[in-house]
Amino acid sequence: MMMTGDQYRESLRRLHRDIYYMGERIEDVVDHPATRPHVNSAAVTYDFANDVETEDLGSTTSHLTGERISRFTHVHHSPTDLVKKVKMLRAIGQRTGTCFQRCVGHDALNALFGVTYDVDEKRGTSYHRRFLDYLRYIQQTDLMIDGAMTDPRGDRSLPPSKQADPDLCLRIVESRPDGIVVRGAKAHQTGAVNSHEIIAMPSAALGPEDADYAVSFAVPSDAPGLTYIFGRQSNDARRLEDGDIDLGNVRYGIVGGEALIVFDDVFVPAERVFLCREHEFAGSLVERFASYHRQNYGGCKTGLADVLVGACVAVAEYQGTAKASHIRDKIVEMVHLGETLYCGAIACSVESSRLPSGNYFVNPLLANTAKLNVTRFLYEIARLAQDIAGGFIATTPSEKDLRNPKVGPLVAKYMQGVAGVPAEHRIRIGRLIENMTGGTALTEAMHGAGSPQAQRVMILRQANLDHKRRLALRLAGISEG
Repeated sequence: MMMTGDQYRESLRRLHRDIYYMGERIEDVVDHPATRPHVNSAAVTYDFANDVETEDLGSTTSHLTGERISRFTHVHHSPTDLVKKVKMLRAIGQRTGTCFQRCVGHDALNALFGVTYDVDEKRGTSYHRRFLDYLRYIQQTDLMIDGAMTDPRGDRSLPPSKQADPDLCLRIVESRPDGIVVRGAKAHQTGAVNSHEIIAMPSAALGPEDADYAVSFAVPSDAPGLTYIFGRQSNDARRLEDGDIDLGNVRYGIVGGEALIVFDDVFVPAERVFLCREHEFAGSLVERFASYHRQNYGGCKTGLADVLVGACVAVAEYQGTAKASHIRDKIVEMVHLGETLYCGAIACSVESSRLPSGNYFVNPLLANTAKLNVTRFLYEIARLAQDIAGGFIATTPSEKDLRNPKVGPLVAKYMQGVAGVPAEHRIRIGRLIENMTGGTALTEAMHGAGSPQAQRVMILRQANLDHKRRLALRLAGISEG
């Protein structure tokens, strides 16, 4: 059964978790001002799947049950599935103007579908059957999953087992007949505090000495031993104030609401363990997940860019600069950069290949290229947006000043742009641009789904430079013997 956005919100109220923010415990993520925008953004994914105008993108048919399910719980079985995923992400990004968080869980499902099959084929294990049972459960309940890969890692020059503190990467500390016990943490986890399930995965290729860190499993987000520490974001204190103008993106906030998840001797039942010390498969799981996740950025970030372009068109109209040739040129450049990101996501989807497990895997070279472009192009889009908008987005008086009976009329008078357009409209659109081009939003674009260096490593690995070298030698008439 697919949930609606309101049903999703109510389902979160039934969870009992230890979530902390600014030194205090959050009792209800649905209503707390720090987490409410992220809940609202994720809720859009549920309503999108139930909307008759978008259900073809937001939902599909389960290959396990034949029932209609959310695309966020689906396993890709064709290039068309991957293309529809990208189109879905762009369309939802256009609605929210920010991260809607369900991609990480979706990518974890697809990565594990193939890798558990591979482990079983080589090791004779039963992980794939366990995973299919879990996948069926997720599809039937329409739960939101946090795909948890990133470890704190400590000293980056050392492998997990050589760290001064062995808990700096998530690890198995005890094996039992009925399951395992894990300890450690996962960092920067998008949507963690408003997810129903956590799927943990290793964060790097591992050797035999690090076998305890080669673990993947699923636990309910309110499992005993889990603690969440919600991260700060740019201007997040504004959410605690009265009013909404200074928030910019009033309903959906900034990025995805990241958190540090601490696993303090968490028990995982055997039926929810999908990798247990098979260290030679850690690298392929990381590569699969990362490539799927990097594909996303050419979809969702293009949707955000669409919103930002629209905001620049509006602010230029409000300020009387819409017809200036340099403004039009900058807007064209923003559109060009956004569509280039989209091209990369579509290309890696169309050029996907079928895995032995039957699901489809994106072209990893093109997926990593798409994400590396995001780390550059989105910054340029943001720079152009700030250029078009002008410095007022960083110096505008607060909403409290606008509402103040003495100075409010002065703010309205001197923040006025084109006659006939209320000053409040200009301020609101300026705050949206500030929100979308500020520190947290761009940092996530840079490091989400892995740092630029991680993409460069993958691109070099996939580039087939020897083949390219031979092409050049042949055309130059050079024979090496």
